[in-house]
Amino acid sequence: MAPTTIPHSKALTFFILPTFYDHFPLNLCLCLRDVRPLVPVIENGDLKALKEIVKCNPKSLFVPNEDGWISLHEAAYYGQEECLKIILRAHPGIVNTCGTCNQTPLLLAAIFHHVNCVECLLDRGANPNIANNDGETPLLKACGKPNAEIVDHLLKYGASVHKACVQGVTPLHEAAGHDNVEICQMLLDAGAKLNAANIYGIDPFFMAAQNGRVEVLSFLISKGVDMNCQACDGATPLYEASKNGHKEVVELLLSQKADANRTTKSGLVPLHVAVQKGHFDIVSMLIPATSKAKVHFSGISPLHLAAEHNRDWILEVLIKGGYDVNLQLAEDRSKMYEDRRSTALYFAVANNNLEAAEMLLEAGANPNLDMFNPLLIAVRRGCMEMITVLVEHGANMNASILTHPCSFPAVVMLGMKYSQILKYLMDNGCDALSCFDCTYGSKPHPPLKTLSRGRGFAEIVHYATDEDEAPINMCIQFCETINDPAISCWAGPIIDTLLDYVGHVKLCSRLIEHLDSNHDWAGIKVKAMPPYSLMQLCRLKVRQQVGIPRLRHIDTLPLPPILIKFLNYKKGD
Repeated sequence: MAPTTIPHSKALTFFILPTFYDHFPLNLCLCLRDVRPLVPVIENGDLKALKEIVKCNPKSLFVPNEDGWISLHEAAYYGQEECLKIILRAHPGIVNTCGTCNQTPLLLAAIFHHVNCVECLLDRGANPNIANNDGETPLLKACGKPNAEIVDHLLKYGASVHKACVQGVTPLHEAAGHDNVEICQMLLDAGAKLNAANIYGIDPFFMAAQNGRVEVLSFLISKGVDMNCQACDGATPLYEASKNGHKEVVELLLSQKADANRTTKSGLVPLHVAVQKGHFDIVSMLIPATSKAKVHFSGISPLHLAAEHNRDWILEVLIKGGYDVNLQLAEDRSKMYEDRRSTALYFAVANNNLEAAEMLLEAGANPNLDMFNPLLIAVRRGCMEMITVLVEHGANMNASILTHPCSFPAVVMLGMKYSQILKYLMDNGCDALSCFDCTYGSKPHPPLKTLSRGRGFAEIVHYATDEDEAPINMCIQFCETINDPAISCWAGPIIDTLLDYVGHVKLCSRLIEHLDSNHDWAGIKVKAMPPYSLMQLCRLKVRQQVGIPRLRHIDTLPLPPILIKFLNYKKGD
């Protein structure tokens, strides 16, 4: 009866039951008692024990483990050259046996840098071009480690330099990606193609740039490689190096006149991605090499990306480099954002990045180019510093929301919760009079229409450019806005503030209802009744003559300080 063998994990182990000895001759029984588990024997290089196994239980050499490895694989894996020789001397025909994933012993020896084992297997007929299930050959693996001595052996025994894995990666790709000039030279001498591309259109030069391999890049350039080759997505080696922050590679490529204006299929140039990733030094190198006309044609400025990703130090160098702070996103790029933003300033304000906003405004950014005015964002968030800098640079305080028209400035609708902000906006010329211009006047008002999904007025602005979220198409009036439950509790103080900035007005019936709802607000209703203060009317007339753009310069008028304070709604000493 043959001995029982039970494979487990990576150990080819078999056990001999004691009762079996009664059925064997004495000399064979003695031989079997000396047999030990096969894998430990190979791992430890116990040649004597291995020879006994070959002699007494040769079938165990072919029992596979769960990976499909037999004894020859184990010997190659552990780098036991003498074990390989013993096994192959007994069974030379198993030299190209493949495991479950089609690994050959030669592939394992190459992967684990066992040079002597590689040479031994090749000398005994191992095929260097058998690939595993992923299409990886021993040569591909040897180039990826890399190991020049193994590569040399494989090439001498006919390994193909053209055989690629399932993703199209060749040995030259691997050698270039690991910055091994020696192996690259060996492969080219053996006929490897410089421009062989993988399934993504990436050639060895591209891979070297992608991985920051300066020495190989210099070597391949000397061989006449195309420095401006493009992958399937249109990216170039310079683009990839810029994206990954390989400063020395970018410097090398630019010194060799690589084209900094080749665009990807999405229309971006290397400068765009360097800005996006925040590589300051690379951005500085690319600015003089990049065509502003090409950037303009792309429909997105590096300034947009710098502002979007809060790269303030890069934003500054781009502004100094002469990039147009008012360049707007192309329509297709603007539509990628729910709010249809279009300027770099909008990105800065949306990120609440005061420093970036100030830089852009000081450089001449127009705060009124976006469909949804950036000032509305700042007011909605209650950010006084951002509001101030926008207003000081001419932001339109009377801007409306195109998809949600109202009869009064949208900033009032958004700033009602913030008394300080509301007063600041009024001080700087926001139109308070329109808040009292009601269609129904003293007549009874119809019931309010319900807004879509029950959203409040302030919340609607967040969805102002989303057509699916748009409320009923109507022009909203101030008296309807203030009826919102979130605002109505502040109706009195809000109306009181607005009355300071208007002359002859008449409160509509709904506003009167609000004031009548709280006895503490009775004085506010009286304030709106004639006769009107002559001083108040004079102040309004002077401010009207000065004009909104110049209101913040009232203090330069040749008038007594106390009068200047009065005109600016500041209390005297």
